[in-house]
Amino acid sequence: MLYRHGSPEGGTGTIDEQTGPPESTTALLRAVLALAADLDPTSLLERFVQAATELTGARYGAINILDEYGASTTFVQSGMPDAVVAALAHPPHAVGVLGQIPAFGVLRLTDLRQHPAFRGLPAGHPPMGSFLGTAVRVRREVFGYLYLSEKDGGFVDVDESLVTALAAAAAVAIQNAELYTAARHRENWLRAGQRITTMLLEGVEEEEVLLQIAASAREIARADTAALVLPGVGGELVMEIVDGHREDKLLGLTMDRDGRSWEAFLRGAGTLVASLSTADTPQLEPLSRFGPALYTPLRAGEQSVGVLVLLRRAGSPPFAPSDLTMAQSFAAQAALALILAQARHTQDVGALLDERERIARDLHDLAIQQLFATGMQLETARGQVALGDASTAIGAILEEALAGLESSVRQIRVIVRTLHDQGRPSTLVERLHREITLARPGLGFAALLRIEVDGRAVSAADGDLAGRIDDVVGPDRAEDIIAVVREGLANAARHARSTAVTVRVTLTGSGPNGAVLIEVEDNGAGLDLTRDRHSGTKNLADRAQRERGTFTLGPVPSGPGTLLSWQAPLG
Repeated sequence: MLYRHGSPEGGTGTIDEQTGPPESTTALLRAVLALAADLDPTSLLERFVQAATELTGARYGAINILDEYGASTTFVQSGMPDAVVAALAHPPHAVGVLGQIPAFGVLRLTDLRQHPAFRGLPAGHPPMGSFLGTAVRVRREVFGYLYLSEKDGGFVDVDESLVTALAAAAAVAIQNAELYTAARHRENWLRAGQRITTMLLEGVEEEEVLLQIAASAREIARADTAALVLPGVGGELVMEIVDGHREDKLLGLTMDRDGRSWEAFLRGAGTLVASLSTADTPQLEPLSRFGPALYTPLRAGEQSVGVLVLLRRAGSPPFAPSDLTMAQSFAAQAALALILAQARHTQDVGALLDERERIARDLHDLAIQQLFATGMQLETARGQVALGDASTAIGAILEEALAGLESSVRQIRVIVRTLHDQGRPSTLVERLHREITLARPGLGFAALLRIEVDGRAVSAADGDLAGRIDDVVGPDRAEDIIAVVREGLANAARHARSTAVTVRVTLTGSGPNGAVLIEVEDNGAGLDLTRDRHSGTKNLADRAQRERGTFTLGPVPSGPGTLLSWQAPLG
């Protein structure tokens, strides 16, 4: 095999059958092979810049990837000390001499300072004279620009050839790395979606699943913050789940009706924003601190259950269209899983109601009928006694009646034990939160629960205090509280046509001197005076009377809607 050496000035050189290819060609082949073997984008760019400086003998080298406006999004350099890089305000943009690099070919300068487009170097930037720049093209589009500078004696023709060949090889390697990265990215999204589905099928609490959706999306999309915007009180869209940077500022934020969250929720289409901090449309103040943003609906079919929002800090690289495509697929899968889980939850609630209906039938068909028969027997015995009949038949009747009473008591105990053992949460606070969750499908939104003990607000996270509440309330009054809240929520779901419901449970004092006040307030249509069925509210009134308490159902004093109020002593 014959090889031709390149002369120092880029000439044809001479043929040498003994020594093989020139050193520069061998180095180029090694660099090309190293690039082809690297599938990590960051490492690949570092290899490319390092190979370019070594092949040409340049002191400084860099590849600069620009956005559509010519601003640098990724800058990888070699040769410049880290302290100098840190002192510079930002990577160079495509302006001045750098903006003169052609899309095809190279720009070679003996001294870039003599070029008409030269605008000077930033303060602290090392001096540079000789310069060689070329575009790196991937899929016929400019991917970035390679900059080389400060070669002793200046750059020559062979440097241009080496850089052009290396850039072509780098383009293929970059394309392969992008395909590999996209495949792994897609696999990560699919795996995250499968995990969400598995969690829901295993019966994990919905809030924990929502937190996992946000955390997974933030990690996979390399976002700084992920938020789930969900329908809230009053029909608003609220950031109910936030994971990442500035979550304390975003949590609970109500979305603007004209904003992108509502657009994604209603239209069912996602969108990309280059930067919220510089967007033309006004932003909510906490959101205006962020840069690139991605909005995609949590939507299955024609039903939207929320919006997934991904945010990056100002100055970060924008989200790519492929990010939106994969995020939309993930969000659709998560939404479908949530909808199916809610349907299954509704089915479970229906099964629970069916079970209660069965228990009610058992009470009627077994215990109550038995008690009725026993009562008839006792009535017969009383009539015989009134007639002066003291025969042994009365004793037999009484014995049979007592046996019937014992049988009824046993049946009632079995039925009550069945009711108490149906997966009841351990504390009253947890049971109240569960009632709120159970009511969500019927209401179409989440009701607001407020629990207060002697002026102190209580949440499900207050484990010790929640346990002490059970000691103060006692099991019987706890059953009353759950029954009242359940009936109040069911009443609002059936008749109120509301968009917001608030449940307030207020405990004061303890024992006979203590009291519990339960209020269920909605903003719906108010009381229907023509409705002739009031079985549920009658039960609440009877329960209040039995417990020496009070029950009222009337309009909300401060506005539209209905206020259910039930009060009873604790002891």
